[in-house]
Amino acid sequence: MGYSRNALNAYKETRVRTAGRGQLVVMLYDEAIRQTDSAVELLQQGSLRYDSVNAALTKAKDCITELMVSVDFEQGGEIAKNLFSLYSYFGQQILDANIKKDVTILYPIRKHLATLRDAWAEVARKTQGGEDAAPGIHIAG
Repeated sequence: MGYSRNALNAYKETRVRTAGRGQLVVMLYDEAIRQTDSAVELLQQGSLRYDSVNAALTKAKDCITELMVSVDFEQGGEIAKNLFSLYSYFGQQILDANIKKDVTILYPIRKHLATLRDAWAEVARKTQGGEDAAPGIHIAG
């Protein structure tokens, strides 16, 4: 089990290191969605494993925070401002859902994350391997 976990971690690390900027943004969205889905599932089941819910939502919020700090206001103009506002709202809603353990707060956030993720995936696909991501985002590496 230890070997396969190490191999998976090595694969993930290589994937991140070799990804273009657009692909990194998509990966952040993917992880935020995955963690939000995990928290939703636990809350829908009526799980009292609040530590697991908290861990998932904290990871989702961390992904949102990474998206926030990647916004490039100099190049992105109004799009960057709008993205930053959305990310800020998502982070606040995730925090609120975590405090209240209220799954209904997460449904619209998950939907918006998926919509934005699909848009970024299209941008990454259309650009040179995701290297020239849309204006407004800069992933420092």
